[in-house]
Amino acid sequence: MKFSFIHPSPNIELSESQREMAPASWPPLGILYAATVLEREGVEVSVLDQAAKVLSVEETVKWIRREDPQVLGFSTLTNSGRMAARIAKDVKEVMPDITIVFGNCHATFNAKRILEKYPFVDVIVRGEGEYTCIDLVRCLERGGSLKKVPGISFKKGKEVLSTPEGAPIRNLDVLPIPNRELLDVQYSSAIFGIPLVTKKFTSILSSRGCPYRCTFCGCRKFSHGLWRTRSIENILREFHFLESEGFKQFLFVDDLFTASPKRVMNLCRSMRREGIDVEWMCESRVDNCPQEMLDSMVKAGCRTIYFGIESANQRILDYYSKGITPDQSKLSVRKARRAGIDVIVGSFILGATYETKGEVLNTLNFAKEIDIDVPQFNVLSIFPGSDIWEELVKKGVLDEKEYWETGVRVAEVSPWAVPHEELKRMIQDGFRDFFYRRGFILRALLRSIKSSYRFKILTNGILNFSQVVEGFRQASQTF
Repeated sequence: MKFSFIHPSPNIELSESQREMAPASWPPLGILYAATVLEREGVEVSVLDQAAKVLSVEETVKWIRREDPQVLGFSTLTNSGRMAARIAKDVKEVMPDITIVFGNCHATFNAKRILEKYPFVDVIVRGEGEYTCIDLVRCLERGGSLKKVPGISFKKGKEVLSTPEGAPIRNLDVLPIPNRELLDVQYSSAIFGIPLVTKKFTSILSSRGCPYRCTFCGCRKFSHGLWRTRSIENILREFHFLESEGFKQFLFVDDLFTASPKRVMNLCRSMRREGIDVEWMCESRVDNCPQEMLDSMVKAGCRTIYFGIESANQRILDYYSKGITPDQSKLSVRKARRAGIDVIVGSFILGATYETKGEVLNTLNFAKEIDIDVPQFNVLSIFPGSDIWEELVKKGVLDEKEYWETGVRVAEVSPWAVPHEELKRMIQDGFRDFFYRRGFILRALLRSIKSSYRFKILTNGILNFSQVVEGFRQASQTF
């Protein structure tokens, strides 16, 4: 049996010029883990990253027909679920015997809705899918009953059936190193079109899950509140292998990389001891960020850090159940700068359900006060699986039937929020004001002269100037 996987593009198909400008982001590790586990079990697999290769629906269907799999799996998020459905429908029309499977967060939180709306989708894999995919393949091979496969939903007649939850993988070391050769894409990473990658790049995962309870996020529910880590030895083995393959720059895509500073410091010391000479990026909370950890990270090659700052207003942070304070954000940025991290990105969420205009302005000004290099201003969008989604449904503010497949900006439905168009203008002004401040550009240039990593990024940006201009233009329109 052959199992092909698709990482679908966003729901809106791009124009020809947009397709040319679209960056190849980092590899879809979730799909690669599932495909590699199947491959290890003797199942023939293939993978297409439609998003990275920027293929049309027609081109993607042609690829699937050439591969001729018996099972076709889609990794679906809210922003790609409709694209997956479009492709699946066209495939089913020309390959009626194929088994079509949807997985990942969008499918997990909307299993019943998807199966009821799309009759051509056969199976939903809920939660972590590596070993569920094995059970599913073995069941299909012997013509068994889907009722015996844990962690799936499927339709029998007009009824949607769901089997009991599959057990999450407690020991991540049992997973193989993802076979990145299944993808023929040169990946990169960029902020607003500015390439952060100057060497052979990939993503890497050292842990899964998150125990925190942020109300705007569905990660905790997807992972059942479990945070699990790979052993230091297991991570080092993958680093050594990837170095031998020529990879020199990495992004940790953990949901919560710095959850345990002690673990991070042990990993960093081990990387240095074993001579792993790479550059990497990661995300971090601001309340669990000791100076010793940041110093250790820089010595081990950390060059860029993303802080989840979210808001300058304690009332809004409490509404998000973020568990941090603005002072912790200020302090962590100072610590990261002191440690010598080259690029500090601050991520902010604006447009909360009850956020006032003054609170939005406070956060936009806060971004200028703290010494970050790049602000990422995000308008609060919610999806099935998040607590705010459930709150607004219960209050009758949000119609699940209308938005379950797309998600929605809170500012577009909440009568208490700053109206979306006004919020958008405020963010655009804040974005412009951040970069055009007196002394900001000069300070950024001086830091780039002192840092070879930043200097390469600057050079990369100049060489890809048209892409950078397009990146800034798109960023100003996505709010």
